[in-house]
Amino acid sequence: MKAKYCMVLLAVAAVLPAFNVPARASELDRRIESDARQLYVFKIYLAGDDIKIESRDGVVTLTGLIAEYFHRALAEVTIKDIPGVTGVDNRLEVKGSSPTANSDAWLLNEVKATLVFHRSVSAAATEVSVKDGVVTLRGAAASPAQKDLTAEYSKDVEGVKDVINEMTVAAAPEKRALTTGEKIDDVSISALVRMALLLHHSTSGLYTSIGVRRGVVTVDGRAKNAAQKDQVTKVVKDINGVKKVKNLMTLE
Repeated sequence: MKAKYCMVLLAVAAVLPAFNVPARASELDRRIESDARQLYVFKIYLAGDDIKIESRDGVVTLTGLIAEYFHRALAEVTIKDIPGVTGVDNRLEVKGSSPTANSDAWLLNEVKATLVFHRSVSAAATEVSVKDGVVTLRGAAASPAQKDLTAEYSKDVEGVKDVINEMTVAAAPEKRALTTGEKIDDVSISALVRMALLLHHSTSGLYTSIGVRRGVVTVDGRAKNAAQKDQVTKVVKDINGVKKVKNLMTLE
């Protein structure tokens, strides 16, 4: 009888972990979903999109409608850096039809996306149009330097043939300090850096790994020459939220 009782206890003990796994997984999934919604990227950059985030055993499924094509990649890159995430099933759909690669509509989206991540230019104050691969910039720049940098960033988008800069220079509006709720978290900074490096033609083909701690970005990888390495530093340094850049890239 005693032996039989022990056998029952052993059987129960063997089964209990199986019941605990879903509970632990569910707790992890709830944390992932909650953390994602609190990220700066989702609260600011993707605030106007209808994105549903569902995690199951660490695999996150994204569904819903987004306004801009690059928001799809931005959402996925951001989610991947959340602790506990093991995969992303990206089912996000863009409102309207997606532009054909290298078309004027596609280049328009790429230029706008490139400008939106940088703090030294103003994507909101810049009007962008594209005709036969030639980008025309209008709107107001806060300084001649900002006007020139806007054109430089636009020209660094793959497929852009030329840039006509018709921006005017106007006094810059007073900058508003970020509130506590708007502070940029490290996961969001990492996502913005990765996206910017991909969007810039001069850095898109380089192998880089990104680490972020309290706004300090560490870049590792390989560059063909010192100029490419310096360009990576320049692009990353101008991303919203970046406080400092440590470029550890080696030269081939």
